[in-house]
Amino acid sequence: MSSRAQSIVRLLNNIDRIILGKGDRVRIAVATLLARGHLLLEDVPGVGKTTLSRALAQSIRCGFQRVQATSDLLPSDIIGVSIYDHQRNSFEFKPGPIFTNLLLVDEINRATPRTQSSLLQAMSEFEVTIDQNTYSLGPLFFVVATQNPVEQIGTFLLPESQLDRFSVRISLGYPSAESEERMIFDQMEGHPVEDLEQVITSEEILIAQQEVQKIRIDPRVARYVLKIAEKTRTRDDLAAGVSPRGVLSLVRLSQAHALLDGRDYVAPDDIKALAAPALAHRVIYRGGFRTSLEEEYALIRNVLDEVPVP
Repeated sequence: MSSRAQSIVRLLNNIDRIILGKGDRVRIAVATLLARGHLLLEDVPGVGKTTLSRALAQSIRCGFQRVQATSDLLPSDIIGVSIYDHQRNSFEFKPGPIFTNLLLVDEINRATPRTQSSLLQAMSEFEVTIDQNTYSLGPLFFVVATQNPVEQIGTFLLPESQLDRFSVRISLGYPSAESEERMIFDQMEGHPVEDLEQVITSEEILIAQQEVQKIRIDPRVARYVLKIAEKTRTRDDLAAGVSPRGVLSLVRLSQAHALLDGRDYVAPDDIKALAAPALAHRVIYRGGFRTSLEEEYALIRNVLDEVPVP
């Protein structure tokens, strides 16, 4: 095993120490990072969404900023603002927290749609435009957003365009009885995330991201992804199926998943493992209504059952 592969394993194990009994979700989160995607964590309060984000940041030697979304949060609070300098007789741009490597937007659906939309360009193009000036965010930029279920008081629905920017939407769920008992004793004298050590550098993450792009995908597996997407676009209960961005995102995530398994090729099982987390939030139901994450996952699983595996 190469030293870089060992670093990725250490990253997974490091986060597993904090997010107990959720190894599959941790793998998806790390795969999203390696695929240069963005992660949306949706669940009820208190199950570890923010803790997972902090564990990622603590484990990687990189810039980290946190934004607590509220109904009065403005786009300038995230992107930054131009301030007039009287001495220089010109405007000076003061960058906001978005200029970092790992950005945690906590409870994103408590911000208004206008503020949510301030992330669109950054998440798709890794740059922001302010006052006709474009600023690069650098090669390592990863958004982790948490949100409460839409039935929670004081939340706003994320627009479809915003949802489509997230590569993955997952929930952590409640811990098992054994994991919760261990949490009680682990946190008797403080939260263990505070003492989490850094196990990988941002440079190693960037190299791993480049390696993900080299993972081979057979044309038959690529057509398998396209058939899954086509099934969602022809269903009677959907107004819109998976977007081309969703197709590309699933392929890149599957490449990252293969890398985590130590393979240099994408297998159909990689597609099946990532299809629901990567595609469920991208479909639009007729009538515009929203369903729960579990129901959306079930829809994608039904689609998988209808498409022959190569």
